[in-house]
Amino acid sequence: MNKTESVAQTKPVEKISVCDIMKTNTSKVIQKIESQIPSKFQQYSDLYTAYLHMLDDVYGTCYISEKEFFDKLNIDQGVLRSIQGYSKTFTDTWLEQIDQYSKYRQELIQMQISSLSMFDDLMHTMINAYAKTLAQYNKTVNPSK
Repeated sequence: MNKTESVAQTKPVEKISVCDIMKTNTSKVIQKIESQIPSKFQQYSDLYTAYLHMLDDVYGTCYISEKEFFDKLNIDQGVLRSIQGYSKTFTDTWLEQIDQYSKYRQELIQMQISSLSMFDDLMHTMINAYAKTLAQYNKTVNPSK
């Protein structure tokens, strides 16, 4: 027997737990996903910012077109004020819908967190009951323990 074999034989074999295997691997995946959350938020934020700036620039170029085309049409200011009022009403409606959707998403997330918490509590109760059942089973199978 060489030195490597004797060292390997003297080490106690580590007992493997099913729960440890699942928890370790699940934790690795969760940690990987969690580590990428900030960059995902930043990516979506950058994309959305670029999109909004593009829209803002499009409407900025409208002034150039207005000077070259619409001013020559000599549109009545009363008509433009009516369009402005309609546009303001439409914009206010959109702003209110954005606020309402934000509140809805906040409530939805809170409900999901609450559901996860209830599921977690249920799982703890079930696992505790399962452990007690196994302990009782072990007592009947091995009464000496």
